[in-house]
Amino acid sequence: MEAIEKATDKIKIALSLSFIHTHRLTILLFPVVTYNVLAQGLLTRVSTMSTPARKRLMRDFKRLQQDPPAGISGAPQDNNIMLWNAVIFGPDDSPWDGGTFKLALQYSEDYPNKAPTVRFVSRMFHPNIYADGSICLDILQNQWSPIYDVAAILTSIQSLLCDPNPNSPANSEAARAFSENKREYNRRVREIVEQSWNAD
Repeated sequence: MEAIEKATDKIKIALSLSFIHTHRLTILLFPVVTYNVLAQGLLTRVSTMSTPARKRLMRDFKRLQQDPPAGISGAPQDNNIMLWNAVIFGPDDSPWDGGTFKLALQYSEDYPNKAPTVRFVSRMFHPNIYADGSICLDILQNQWSPIYDVAAILTSIQSLLCDPNPNSPANSEAARAFSENKREYNRRVREIVEQSWNAD
């Protein structure tokens, strides 16, 4: 029992998405045991409330933990497979380089036929991100497909950071700066990156 409690504490640390920052390296504190231990609790819940959405999310979680794309990480919140915390690292060689940006994902029982609700928890300055953190991205809206999993969603959002669409702005100020004053835009982004280092 004591071992289980210790493992649970480690999971809570992992899911709090705490970070250690070094020179150009950001280390996400996800213990290796995260999937194995957390999955045991989730599998118990999934087995008692087995639905296609929950089974699919367990598969997504396993795949993400075993073969994570570069610069992204995510896991279910506590023991709720329908609510996820995630982190995207700013892409290298971009104004976002060095940033660690937190997101929240909420799934419904219609997943994977319906996209999750995704928003940034971290403060952002980007043409396609609303003030409340909601994201204007085609695959989360009219271009959604059941083939997309958690990794695909987070990778697409990471790509959006460097390749915004100013013609469909969610933040008109950021869109204007991106189109008309790239130097000012990059300066504002760097401020956001620095703020991400100190975010709780």
